[in-house]
Amino acid sequence: MFGLFKKHKDLVGIDIGSSSVKLVQLWPVRDGYQLLNAAIMPLPDEAIVDNSLMDTAGVADAVKNLVASLGIKTKGAACSISGNAVIIRKITLQTMSSDELEEQIGWEAEQYIPFDINDVHLDFQILGPDPMDPAKMQVLLVASKKDIINDYGAVFSEAGMSLAVMDVDSFAVQNAFELNNGPTDDVCALVNVGAGVMNINVVRGETSLFTRDVQMGGNQYTEEIQKQLGVSAQEAEKMKLLANEQQSGPLLDVIRRVNESLAQEIRRSVDFYNSTAPTEERIHKICMSGGCSKMVGLKDSVAAKLSMEVTALNPFARIKYNEKDFDPEYLQEIAPLMAVGVGLAIRRVGDK
Repeated sequence: MFGLFKKHKDLVGIDIGSSSVKLVQLWPVRDGYQLLNAAIMPLPDEAIVDNSLMDTAGVADAVKNLVASLGIKTKGAACSISGNAVIIRKITLQTMSSDELEEQIGWEAEQYIPFDINDVHLDFQILGPDPMDPAKMQVLLVASKKDIINDYGAVFSEAGMSLAVMDVDSFAVQNAFELNNGPTDDVCALVNVGAGVMNINVVRGETSLFTRDVQMGGNQYTEEIQKQLGVSAQEAEKMKLLANEQQSGPLLDVIRRVNESLAQEIRRSVDFYNSTAPTEERIHKICMSGGCSKMVGLKDSVAAKLSMEVTALNPFARIKYNEKDFDPEYLQEIAPLMAVGVGLAIRRVGDK
């Protein structure tokens, strides 16, 4: 959403999560995109806590090493934020042109933003006429504090790059979904489950109808395994990653309980949205992404809890690649983690 810094024609999508940095580089071709690079670099423990950069140098080193290891020369980066780092509101205003709204957005936004308006970066997207009042329009308002974006800018500067576009995780996933599924009139909840944050974005066609970020994710599994099975955090993380190989036992019991907890949280968001949505805009299916979406049994738990279809988003489904450069099995393995990165990689400065 935010085109903030020095402009670059070509950008690298870099998703800085709480446990790792994911990088995707795409090249536009006549009928889509060609994959140039896709890779993951772990982050130091607690480099990012509650969406806040706690170890700028550690994150910058990870970005720098990842870019260097791939031999990438492009200096412009697109990144994204979520959780308490960003505020998203759908508001209703008198109908006006985009240029008029650009001039007025500061004081229009003041009543919706709990910070001094001078301390935030603002962006907006006009969604269309208000169905209840044709003299008004619906606008998606996005805001983030300048110091948060400046912190990310410093990370990229330290890594020898320039932050050209700052997006929002939910909207990056939406870009990846649209790229690989095409426009659809079905109302779908895109649920991206990372290590620390779960992004929920209800979409229809190219329009975001509802967004919510929940401070839950893969870390819940690690914490519960550690607590219930009496192991260290490092051992719990290893056990979590090997859970798909288990058939039964205490580990799977813990994972089932956390699956239920996450599924219940998704159901709360879906029920809240559906309770106020018109019949034609109620959610019909769930599409999941994020590293945590690979957890054994999670998609089944969500499907059972919500009584609706749950699918996995493959952000590489319609992206071309050379099998000499990329192992198809590896891309299949990392695909759930790369939805935000793919959505960022198709961004260009100046687009909405």
